Amino acid sequence: MPTPHRGHQVPIRYELRVLGHLDSHWSTWFTGLTLTQEADGTTSLCGVVTDQAELHGLIAKVRDLGVTLLSVTPADTTSDHDPQTDTSKTTNTGSHPGFNADPDADPQKPQ
Repeated sequence: MPTPHRGHQVPIRYELRVLGHLDSHWSTWFTGLTLTQEADGTTSLCGVVTDQAELHGLIAKVRDLGVTLLSVTPADTTSDHDPQTDTSKTTNTGSHPGFNADPDADPQKPQ
């Protein structure tokens, strides 16, 4: 992970994962992040975060939305992973309006 210089933080790509599928209209609220509905019933929010204050702001937005935050992970920017060709994920197209999470669902168990 890049080491910031004193008083300056290096932007880092993060993935926030929440329980349930968020509709694509939430992408305007999470400016700069890509929302992807995962096959396991979760949504990943991925993008570059400029500093810790912005990261905490994103976490607060998840809290304010009332969804369960499952993880916050610095994403590997050196990976050959191409989200466009990964068939385990489905990018939210807005075909299911709103938030449709099952609060009793096990996020680790495929649905």
